[in-house]
Amino acid sequence: MEQNKHIKVGIAGVRGLSTVMGFNAMAGVEITALCDLDENVLHREGDNLNIEKQHRYRIFDDMLASDIDAVVIATPMQCHVPQAIAALEAGKHVLSEVTAGVTMDELWWLCESVEKYGKTYMMAENYMYTPQVQLVRELVRRGMFGETYYAEGAYLHNINGLFVYPDGKTSWRSFWQCGKRGAFYPTHSLGPVMQWFPGDHIAEISTFSPGVYNPYGLKQDSGTTTMCRLESGKLAQIRVDCVSPRPHNMTHYLLQGTQGCYQSAQGFGDQDKISFVSEQNPDSCMMWQALTDYNAYLPERYRNATAEQAGAGHGGGDFFLVEDFINAIRTGESPIVDVYTACEWTAVGLLSELSVVNNGRTITLPRFRKGAKLEDKIVKL
Repeated sequence: MEQNKHIKVGIAGVRGLSTVMGFNAMAGVEITALCDLDENVLHREGDNLNIEKQHRYRIFDDMLASDIDAVVIATPMQCHVPQAIAALEAGKHVLSEVTAGVTMDELWWLCESVEKYGKTYMMAENYMYTPQVQLVRELVRRGMFGETYYAEGAYLHNINGLFVYPDGKTSWRSFWQCGKRGAFYPTHSLGPVMQWFPGDHIAEISTFSPGVYNPYGLKQDSGTTTMCRLESGKLAQIRVDCVSPRPHNMTHYLLQGTQGCYQSAQGFGDQDKISFVSEQNPDSCMMWQALTDYNAYLPERYRNATAEQAGAGHGGGDFFLVEDFINAIRTGESPIVDVYTACEWTAVGLLSELSVVNNGRTITLPRFRKGAKLEDKIVKL
């Protein structure tokens, strides 16, 4: 445990700057190093963060050789596992951007490395920390939905402007995201909805696609729908579409229980809404009411958030994500999105590639757990 230690943090990749306000709002934590391949970005952001010039790095391993205690990995997806393993081996704690990795083998290497080196690993799935999602989670915990049995999550984010860098070079997203089939980015949907099935795990998935209709010559499907059957038999439906022409809707969620339901805002003036079975009219048509009517049930830290914490992004979610990471380091307890959870949610996307090209074939998800045996680290068809 590192309960009273002053924690020094290094950030790799400018995407990691979204955590800056969270780290700055915490006592005993300091960002002391920055790493980026783009030297102009490195020095611009280094100046903004008052990072000493000798602690600005273009080479990741050089930053790991410094006296930082933890590293934020916010580089392209294909770099996450190699850099996480290097950091763990160097004795650093890791907060990794999504997804955890880009191959199934990488996920097992990551689990094995966390087990071997004993450092904190957490995946930075920030959508599950939004106030709305956390409020629904608390209502689930209190049993107000009865037993939950079905949920939906959708990440609809047109990224057609990100396939080429400003200098005209092809972006990594043209390959590791939209250069492949399937639901390549499932965690922003799975993170929120899986919290609403506490203790449950994904047992198998089937992924379907209407085909490839994008005009960019990319392999990515024009939307995928993945049905996840949980070990309990309950269902979670996940939709990902990053190439179709449409307005963004990156936080579409739905939850159904035996005593009520929740549905997120759909845009264009809509709002998050909720409905519960009434004792007076248990069988009658139910009516919507605003989710905000239940704000008194928000977790205490959200209700009491300072202006600085609430301003950290995603309604304060970015601060609480960082807070949970730092608390896990200080207490030695497992973070809410530990390596096994991160790999389970990431594997849904990786195995969806195999399912979608085989007409939605059902694929069994391996169970990520500490000390898994070699025979458990396989994909069963």
